[in-house]
Amino acid sequence: MPTAYAKCFDPNGARYGIPTYPWRMAPDGYATRRQLRAKGLRPGGQPVAAQVMRYNRRAGGPRVSYLYRIDLAKPVRPMTSRKWGALALAMLARRTCPQCQVVYSYCLPTSLGMCVLCAHPEQAAA
Repeated sequence: MPTAYAKCFDPNGARYGIPTYPWRMAPDGYATRRQLRAKGLRPGGQPVAAQVMRYNRRAGGPRVSYLYRIDLAKPVRPMTSRKWGALALAMLARRTCPQCQVVYSYCLPTSLGMCVLCAHPEQAAA
């Protein structure tokens, strides 16, 4: 087993406190949050059951993804009409310029905090 795999292989949890597996080598029955969501599930308050680890040379350290047990996962809560309404209002706020109150068809850049025309009026006049 190469050294990167040896550092990441700890099925008993002696080194890291929870069972740790190399990238793409976790046993069946575990899934990440994204994998659970793709199956229509959520962790449902259960603790982290295991982790997968991969050493990244560019980042200079390990990358960790937490795993949850699939058999303890709960179904995703359905969206209610109130949640849909709250989401629509939040998206409307992201598309509305606070300076000129114009509603755009796209989300405004958070780096500017307003629309491009209000952030750079000298370029808009030219």
